[in-house]
Amino acid sequence: MMKRREMLKATSLAALGLSAFPLRWVAAAEAKKQKVLYFTRSAGFEHSVVHREGDRLSHSERVLTEMGKRAGFEVECTKDGRVFDGDLAPYDVIAFYTSGDLTRPNKQGTAPMTPQGKQKLLDAIAAGKGFVAFHAATDSFHSPGARDEIQTEVDPYIAMLGGEFLTHGAQQEASLVITSRFPGAGNLGCAEGISFTEEWYASKNFAKDLHVILVQETKYMQGECYQRPDFPSTWARMHGKGRVYYTSLGHREDIWINPFFQTIALGGFAWTLGNVDYDVKPNIDQVTPGANQLKRT
Repeated sequence: MMKRREMLKATSLAALGLSAFPLRWVAAAEAKKQKVLYFTRSAGFEHSVVHREGDRLSHSERVLTEMGKRAGFEVECTKDGRVFDGDLAPYDVIAFYTSGDLTRPNKQGTAPMTPQGKQKLLDAIAAGKGFVAFHAATDSFHSPGARDEIQTEVDPYIAMLGGEFLTHGAQQEASLVITSRFPGAGNLGCAEGISFTEEWYASKNFAKDLHVILVQETKYMQGECYQRPDFPSTWARMHGKGRVYYTSLGHREDIWINPFFQTIALGGFAWTLGNVDYDVKPNIDQVTPGANQLKRT
């Protein structure tokens, strides 16, 4: 285990020259600056990276805004769920770092989404709007039924996103295997994988059409919830005409300023903004055949 981790670290360090990677490769060709709506309302657990102190933007909001400046797109940050009842046309991509049932009240007193706003969001994505989701976004709008079981019918939001949060164990160092040369992950300069210390989500209800980009390697992980076959950690899929991208990364503050995470995330934005094309044909059965098995057999 340690030899593998040391190898991934060494590979990552050797690739640190990518911090000079031209991030403007994601910028649109036309003169009009593209716009991302970053929605960070928490109706469940509020993560520290989306917590605001007064009127000051949260850590992830500040970092993503700066990433957008470097890459050539504008970021508008909000926790107000009523935005989805308004005009979504100005936004090229909608990004989520959310938790819980977003149509319900929360401890912070931020306005919830309406059921109509939720449907309007899903309709906008199906019609062609891009969607990017970080970490806890899979912990939103849970499907009916037992949390520790696979559901045959999932919430429409989960169906759009492509996977659902199950649980997590203690933070630890773990490896992600690169299974696609998708923009961002395919530019890391790592042939096999990359290692982070992070809070790793164990997920379920994976869509059959996922194009898996990074795989959670469970073999060396500590904790009962990880004693299962490898499963998707970062993926892309089409929802109607809309491009959908998710990465489970983003719990820790240091992850947000990590150049490898930023490259991975900017690849997702490049694709969902339509600035680069990539064939996201389903590969989940090939690279994570046991994805929806919650126990090792």
